[in-house]
Amino acid sequence: MDSIKQLFNIKYPIVQGGMIWCSGWELASAVSNAGGLGLIGSGSMYPEVLREHIKKCKQATDKPFGVNVPLLYPNIEEHIKIIIEEGVKIVFTSAGNPKTWTNHLKQHGITVVHVVSNVKFAIKCQEAGVDAIVAEGFEAGGHNGREETTTLVLIPQVKKAISIPLIAAGGIGSGRAMLAAIALGAQGVQIGSRFAATQESSAHINFKNAIVDAKEGDTQLSLKQLTPVRLLKNPFYARVNELELKGADKDELSALLGRGRAKKGMFEGDLIEGELEIGQVSGAIDKIETVKEVIDSIVTEFNTILYTWFWRQIIICFR
Repeated sequence: MDSIKQLFNIKYPIVQGGMIWCSGWELASAVSNAGGLGLIGSGSMYPEVLREHIKKCKQATDKPFGVNVPLLYPNIEEHIKIIIEEGVKIVFTSAGNPKTWTNHLKQHGITVVHVVSNVKFAIKCQEAGVDAIVAEGFEAGGHNGREETTTLVLIPQVKKAISIPLIAAGGIGSGRAMLAAIALGAQGVQIGSRFAATQESSAHINFKNAIVDAKEGDTQLSLKQLTPVRLLKNPFYARVNELELKGADKDELSALLGRGRAKKGMFEGDLIEGELEIGQVSGAIDKIETVKEVIDSIVTEFNTILYTWFWRQIIICFR
């Protein structure tokens, strides 16, 4: 855990996922102020909007924070330029080849982390020179790996294949889950869904309430012919599922998806026609809290279980 804390200069090895439409400057700064690493999710931002969020985040916290950059974003060059100009020191990249920008970012003194869903790409990331890797399991919300490998299976395999720090993601929303990830070989965790439902998240209150109301089995990996994405089941999801069951091709699915579906659902609160990206752990989220309450509860639970286990072992040794 110390390697992640030292890498980012943070108190706790907890990273907030850079989720589109949820991860603005308010969420990122709140996570950083509470001891974790906050990330601005640039994937839903025009370049000048990203600049504004970075500036506001710098005003709201004196702690480290970063920007999550999907490498397939059409304005990626402008995003990278703004990140460098504004002096951001941590960048998480995803959805693309890490070789494309890692060296350029590191030349500007930026710590680079890349998100993967399998061992093959974890090795490629290490070869590309990234400073750490996020291995994200099938349980995660939003865009997901085609292999559908769960976090429990993925983390030990990635750990075995690389020598740089490893951050676990996918299905993590509690101190117990964080401790399990550490036991599997990760040095830290990335949490998305639970932060999406916080007061500081930029998501619409309708979406936050839908997360709280979600039960086990209320999410499903969908749109596999395009880019696999885990969605909360709603009327839009039902239409996608119906088309997929009928054997729809990519063109038909793309036509249904259209533009702005995620914004409509997550940012504007349309629970009927919107795309609602969230992880399986949503079924365990039962209230909207502040970021500080979330992090404090995760850390307290983690430490309580860890120390309880430790003293049990001591007692057993001296029996």
